[in-house]
Amino acid sequence: MRSVAALAVSAMLTVSGCEVIQPQPAPTPPPVQVTPPPGPPAVIDTGALRRASWNDLPEWRAEDPAQAWQAFLTSCRAFGSQGAWREVCAAAAGIGNPDRDAARRFFETHFTPFRVARADGGDEGLITGYYEPLLRGSRSASARYRFPVYGVPDDLLVIDLAETYPELKGLRLRGRLEGRRVVPYYDRAQIGQGRAPLTGREIAWVDDAIELFFLQVQGSGRVILESGETLRVGYADHNGFPYRSIGRYLADRGDLPLEKASMQGIQAWAAANPHKLQEALNANPSYVFFRELPVSEDGPVGALGTPLAAGYSLAVDRRFVPLGAPVYLATTYPLSELPLERLMAAHDVGGAIRGVVRGDFYWGTGTEAGAAAGRMRQQGRMWLLWPRGEPLPRAD
Repeated sequence: MRSVAALAVSAMLTVSGCEVIQPQPAPTPPPVQVTPPPGPPAVIDTGALRRASWNDLPEWRAEDPAQAWQAFLTSCRAFGSQGAWREVCAAAAGIGNPDRDAARRFFETHFTPFRVARADGGDEGLITGYYEPLLRGSRSASARYRFPVYGVPDDLLVIDLAETYPELKGLRLRGRLEGRRVVPYYDRAQIGQGRAPLTGREIAWVDDAIELFFLQVQGSGRVILESGETLRVGYADHNGFPYRSIGRYLADRGDLPLEKASMQGIQAWAAANPHKLQEALNANPSYVFFRELPVSEDGPVGALGTPLAAGYSLAVDRRFVPLGAPVYLATTYPLSELPLERLMAAHDVGGAIRGVVRGDFYWGTGTEAGAAAGRMRQQGRMWLLWPRGEPLPRAD
C-alpha cells in the first residue's frame, strides 16, 4: 500500500497538472551512453511465476535454442558476473557455439522453467511487435525535409522524488518553470505550434510526419541523409505526458475500423487524409526527444544497455519477468495461426508493455521488420527460465 506521503505527493502533482510517470515511454530504448544496469531488478512479483517442466513448453524438443545463444550471451555480458547468473554464464562462456542438442542440454541442465501466469491462473496475454524505423532526411530543413527530429530542450525539468519519498523510487516528474512554479511541459500540439524553445535542437529533418511519429513510438531509428550518410538516433527523454493510441482515437471517431488500426492501416489513412493528420497526431500528447547515437551494424540499444537481436529480443514488464532472463515464447506469426515458438531474451521494456503476460517482439530494422511489427497483435504464452537452484528475486 502506498504511504500517506506518496499519496499526498501524487495528489499534489495531479492538482498542479503535472503527472508522476514511469521514466520509459512506449517501447523506447535508452541511449547507449547510459551505464547498463548491474543486473535484474532486486525484486519481482513472483506470484506471477508457477513452476513448470520442460515438457510444458510447446515444441521445446523441436525448437532450436541454439538460435538464441547469442542473445543469451548478450545478457551474460551485461551482468553475468553477478548473483544468480555468475555460475551459469561462466558455464556458457566455455561452450563456444553449441548446436541444437548441445544448447538444449545446456538450458535444461542450468535452468528451471516457470510459467508466467495471472493471479486467476490464466496464462495467455498480448504479444505485439516493434522495430527500428528507417527514415529519409537531411541535416537541414527544406521544402521536402520539413519535419524536425528534436533533441532534449534546455528547459525540460526531470525531478526525481525518491530522495525525499523513497517509496516513489523510479518515478519522475517532468515539467518546466513558469516563474517560480513547476508546470507541465508542452504537449504535442503546443510543440507543433512552436511554443517550446526547440530552435537549434534539431538533430535532423525528415520528409514524413507519420514516419516521424512512428519513430517516436518505437524510440530509436536510422535516418538516411541526402548525402548518403546514415544517422542513428535513440530515445533521450520525453515531455511527461502519457502515450495515447492514435489507432484507438481513429477507431473511436469512426475514421478507421479497429481491426485495421495497425501501423499500415494508419499510414494508409494518413495518406488519404493529410488535412486530418495533425489533429490525429495531437490526440497523443506524448512527445519523444532524441539524441544521436554511434552508427553500427548492431541493433538499437535496449533497456539492458546492450544491442537488441532481431527475432530474439523481447520487451517485457520487468515487474514480472527479470530483465535479461531467457524467456520461452509461444505465440503465432502476425495475422496468422502459424506457430511462432522460440527461446528469446528479455532485453527491453516499454511504457506500453504493462501486464503479467505481455511481450513486445523485436523484429529488426527497416520496411520488412516494420511490416511484421505493425501487424503483430497476437495472443501468446511465456515461460521464464531461471538459473537452477537459485532463489527467484522475490518481493518482500
